[in-house]
Amino acid sequence: MTFSTKTNPEFVGLVFMNTSTSLFPRISLLLLFFCFSVPLMAQDFSGLEGFNQVRIDYNRQGMVILGSWAIGNMVWGGIGASQATGEIKAFHQMNLYWNTVNLVIAGFGYWQATKEIPSSEFWETVEAQQSIEKILWVNAALDLGYMAGGLYLKERGLRRENEMLVGFGKSVILQGAFLMAFDAIMVGFHQTHGGQLPEIVQSLALGPTGFSLRFPLN
Repeated sequence: MTFSTKTNPEFVGLVFMNTSTSLFPRISLLLLFFCFSVPLMAQDFSGLEGFNQVRIDYNRQGMVILGSWAIGNMVWGGIGASQATGEIKAFHQMNLYWNTVNLVIAGFGYWQATKEIPSSEFWETVEAQQSIEKILWVNAALDLGYMAGGLYLKERGLRRENEMLVGFGKSVILQGAFLMAFDAIMVGFHQTHGGQLPEIVQSLALGPTGFSLRFPLN
């Protein structure tokens, strides 16, 4: 691992090779890393704006998809509930109720995405990227819970011969399955995009005459 510093007009090269098992060189390496990297990471890097803009675009497009699904299900549910009875009526009613909430979530999420300004600050970028991935994983776990709850309602309705519970259960299973697929796709996009961060971190510089830090990962 090699660290270098550059200043103008002076040039100072520091090369550390971990060829010893002694503790001192390792501590020195860590101290130098933090001394150089922490101030650097606090700086703004215009290249990160594009990275964050892509993340914001993914979120905005995701909310459009979720909102479109919600509106379609609300229309379908409203029409279906007015023309059916029993289990099918309950199925459409739950689709309508469920997607009313989805539409509110999608609208709020879209509004947030349009208001967010892409940051050029390193730690804000890392925090935002980790945050969206964690949120999506938590949502995916909740989706499994929704489907399990739907299965429970359906089975309970069948045991009690309650058509409303059966219809509600089938609807919750459907909605949970859609959300599971939606969140899985979003996780895939965001994690693939987040994989570009190490390449950005690998070479950061303040400018041609300023401080630079390079740490190869291979």
